[in-house]
Amino acid sequence: MQTDPSLQPLLPLVDFVAFTTDFGRELGELPTSAALQAGLSLGTATPLPRPDDRVRAAVRDLLRKAGFKPTGRSKPASEYLLKAAGDGSLGSINAAVDACNVASLHSGLPISVVDTDRAVPPYSVGVPPMGTSYVFNASGQVIDIGGLVSLLDAEGPCAGPVKDSQRTKTHPGTRRTLSIVWGTSQLPGLAAATAAYYRELLHGLGAATELVTFS
Repeated sequence: MQTDPSLQPLLPLVDFVAFTTDFGRELGELPTSAALQAGLSLGTATPLPRPDDRVRAAVRDLLRKAGFKPTGRSKPASEYLLKAAGDGSLGSINAAVDACNVASLHSGLPISVVDTDRAVPPYSVGVPPMGTSYVFNASGQVIDIGGLVSLLDAEGPCAGPVKDSQRTKTHPGTRRTLSIVWGTSQLPGLAAATAAYYRELLHGLGAATELVTFS
């Protein structure tokens, strides 16, 4: 996997961790675990430090570095999870998304997860030009991701720290995924710790994970 040339301005700041997951069966056949459901609550103890204003500010700095504005409806996905957990509206989706949400909620870092049978290799991490957008939900809503560090496949941007593309989202037939923990050098070690915890959650489901690198 490669880093796109457009990522160069962000290299001193971005600190992401990527890994693949093989669930061994379709997500529709894999019930979410009690541990994951419990993890969707803010009161659950985890090995991660509780996210604070420093984490929030560092994530926003990363997102705005190349020109994106992380405000309003374009806030980092981790902030939405925190709000939803706080008001009790954060519920289970599927085992893959639940594990992602638990790790993101308790670290404060946004995380992307895509179905690798829907995405088209090769993959890279880069920054789409201003005016780039994609549909992010089944209702057809669109988000402008120009200037936002993103995961790209052969067809263009497909995921990022605000909202992932509908085109590559998981579904009941998903068997394999690629996850990106969007960390920053302002929070040294947090992305690695988050990815380790995230992988432990997945291993608890019987899934196999493997770290991947971008060069």
